Amino acid sequence: MQEQEPTHAPARDSSLIRPYARTGGRTTARHDLRLETLLSTDEDRLYRATNDQAAMMRLCLQPRSVAEISALMKIPLGVTRVLLSDLITLNLVAVHEPAAQPNVALLERVLSGLRKL
Repeated sequence: MQEQEPTHAPARDSSLIRPYARTGGRTTARHDLRLETLLSTDEDRLYRATNDQAAMMRLCLQPRSVAEISALMKIPLGVTRVLLSDLITLNLVAVHEPAAQPNVALLERVLSGLRKL
């Protein structure tokens, strides 16, 4: 008769708990960051950041949206917003808000180009 390996209870998935520990338990960002808000930084600012902050800032060396950063960092969107808000407060990243009104002329040119395809 073969011995069966002992079964262990599955470990509790703490992947959602750990990121919130990185925010010190905060769940509200100081800045209103929409999914499409772009953030950027330059290498000169990296030296002022902690290791955790620098990892997020490296993604912002080219402009990225809040949604992209969240996905690439594999952390929940709420946590991403809190951490990015901290970087904004520390003046480590620049915020590029989309225009309030869409550029209609640009949209018409894009539409025209798509129709020609």
